[in-house]
Amino acid sequence: MSATGSAVVIGGSIGGLLAARVLADRYDRVVVLDRDALPAVATARRGVPQGRQLHVLLSRGKEALDELFPGLSAELNGRGAPLVDLHDDVHWYNDGQRMRRAPSPLIAVGMSRPLLEDAVRARVSALPGVEVRSRVEVLGLTADGGRVTGVRLLAPGGSEQALAADLVVDASGRGSRSPIWLKQLGYPRPDEEQVRVGVTYVTRSYRREPQHLEGLSGALTNAVPGLPRAGIVAAQEDGRYAVALSGMLGEEPPTDDAGMAAFADSLAAPQVAEVVRTARPEGPPAKMRFPVSTRRRYERLRRFPDGYLVIADALCSFNPIYGQGMTVAALEALLLRRLHASAEPDQLARRFFAGAAKVIDGPWSIAVGTDLRFDEVVGRRTPKVRFVNAYVHRLHVAAVTDPVLGAAFLRVLNLVDPPTRLLKPGIVLRVLRGSLGQRAARRRQAAPAAT
Repeated sequence: MSATGSAVVIGGSIGGLLAARVLADRYDRVVVLDRDALPAVATARRGVPQGRQLHVLLSRGKEALDELFPGLSAELNGRGAPLVDLHDDVHWYNDGQRMRRAPSPLIAVGMSRPLLEDAVRARVSALPGVEVRSRVEVLGLTADGGRVTGVRLLAPGGSEQALAADLVVDASGRGSRSPIWLKQLGYPRPDEEQVRVGVTYVTRSYRREPQHLEGLSGALTNAVPGLPRAGIVAAQEDGRYAVALSGMLGEEPPTDDAGMAAFADSLAAPQVAEVVRTARPEGPPAKMRFPVSTRRRYERLRRFPDGYLVIADALCSFNPIYGQGMTVAALEALLLRRLHASAEPDQLARRFFAGAAKVIDGPWSIAVGTDLRFDEVVGRRTPKVRFVNAYVHRLHVAAVTDPVLGAAFLRVLNLVDPPTRLLKPGIVLRVLRGSLGQRAARRRQAAPAAT
């Protein structure tokens, strides 16, 4: 199909850039609009406050980005971002249980958010017909009948303008104004599902030295009921570690040296505290709050205008602790590319939202189901949710000695396999055997010695 017509993307962060990459194959003109002053180099910017926080690109996300931008992970690696075997090169502590390491094909890229955004923006900006505009605020939509025809925007200098387009894509993030704009055009607001998690996280960069983490590239320990704290160490470009300390439900990591060290000492992974206490800081810590995960159910609307889509965090924003956002955005971009190759224009929104719902279902169930382990999190705890949480805990216990279970868990966590894969008979049998064996070993260790 030859390129024709024009598209507008609202938002120039990762989700918007990925959408623009796909649309450039379909439209001969694509304009990306962002309110921020976009930097010329890889640096954090005001309009993306989470840019200073630790980011994780899951293995499936790396694959998707390499499909959209061939050679991207190699380019990032060439700019200093390490390639990391997520099973063999990371200390994993799940529910306090240290996972047994093993070589795997699950490869991630250890990079900062500014480095990834800089590389992707450069690729997208170089595409024929793509224009990235900064310091532009979108005020609303223009429409004719049942079709969105463009956007109203406030350009630099304060002048209001209209920009026509055959397709408008909202990739403006979790602060998306699409529900309001649609209501102004006479369309219903989508239902919203929200889970209040009250996450506060603090990230700081440290100089990476060979003795840290026993020479590995990362360490991770999750929050558990009774101790809603977590910590991650991840190798990044320029010989750095990023350390992220997080708390849920009112737990707030401090930002002073002694307080961060004491917080890290309370975690199950001693490697996190080791880095905080012994590594040289590369800059000040950055704190950010994430109050609520939100999923907007556009696929349930019976009326929706042609010529308009909502994508990435504007569609669903996840608890950032699970690192799913960028990978889901990449998978939605691949979905959009497939649909553009086959769907009629007036069927695009319906088919995209239905397909995106399937993309989101798995990671949403992982994030929300895990959050519902905490009694303080409000939500419906079905028998299925309770069973899965209890089962996954037993899997973590068994994965202390069984690397097959660790690999199965990580494939689900990295969105390579669906969560249902953990319930295959062979995996269930290994979980039962392994968890019973671990309990028996602990009882033997706790038994008094014979005299």
